[in-house]
Amino acid sequence: MLKLRASLLETARRFFAERGVLEVETPALARGLIVDAHIDPIICAYGVDGDLTQPDRVAALYLSPSPEAAMKRLLAAGSGPIYQIARVFRAGERGRHHNPEFTLLEWYRPGFDHHELMEEVGELIRRLLGVERWEKRTYREVFEASLAIDPLACENEELVRLAACKGLAAPPRLDESDRHAWLDLLLSVCVQPQLGRDAPVFVYDYPPSQAALAKIGGEDLPVGERFELFYRGVELCNGYHELTDPREHRLRFQEANLRRTAAGKQELPVDTEFLAAVDGGLPSCAGVALGFDRVVMLAAGVDSIGEVIAFPFGDDHVR
Repeated sequence: MLKLRASLLETARRFFAERGVLEVETPALARGLIVDAHIDPIICAYGVDGDLTQPDRVAALYLSPSPEAAMKRLLAAGSGPIYQIARVFRAGERGRHHNPEFTLLEWYRPGFDHHELMEEVGELIRRLLGVERWEKRTYREVFEASLAIDPLACENEELVRLAACKGLAAPPRLDESDRHAWLDLLLSVCVQPQLGRDAPVFVYDYPPSQAALAKIGGEDLPVGERFELFYRGVELCNGYHELTDPREHRLRFQEANLRRTAAGKQELPVDTEFLAAVDGGLPSCAGVALGFDRVVMLAAGVDSIGEVIAFPFGDDHVR
């Protein structure tokens, strides 16, 4: 397994070198974050001079859930196309496809939109997993095919009724008005398991409530210019035609923190250095984060990322 992982890493690095994409490294510790309603960071106590006994000399730092903020600061400084194979950390993520510490392959392409980046992701997956083809389908299409409902035009009440008809138990505190959460529930339980059985499939143009940090576009109805890649029912990556508007960034972080507090979670500090970089000008670009451990899992033909991580998280870590 170690040899397979090393071979896939070598293939990825060669892929980017051929395209003139620069490998970078960014910090694993941060004072502020790109706030996401559903991603919880792991908090570290940092004591001045190593002293944790004096509260006024102890600061909270966060193990990075993603290298996104720092990489976008490099883009704003003129780095050009960049990628990183990053160790990242998320609280509460443990399961067949999750580990609190895992590897993200993240890259950014100035001048690309999400369609151009999907093509590049497809070519990389061709190299890593030996697939011959991939498909592209809109978020609207996969919902209509699996659930016979238009996720862009339907009312929230229709989503709630559909979930009930499918026998889905709503998570605690899930409000009927939280369109994002109901769509995510239906996607993960009813739609995702059917995706990519024969070939990887890109799902793109998400509802605006699911846009995260993607630009809003669309013709008949607004959509978030975002995509995810699914293969054999596994989500492999999440990509955006990146938002560049500083004001909109601040609004979305505020909305994410409101969602967090409504769900009983802690409000998180925003990465002010990232916002300052966006204020200075983030170039038009597309970016994507690929779950590398999941790619190795599929390449190895196993069912859990714990089988492809040399030291997976276990019960002994919390005793």
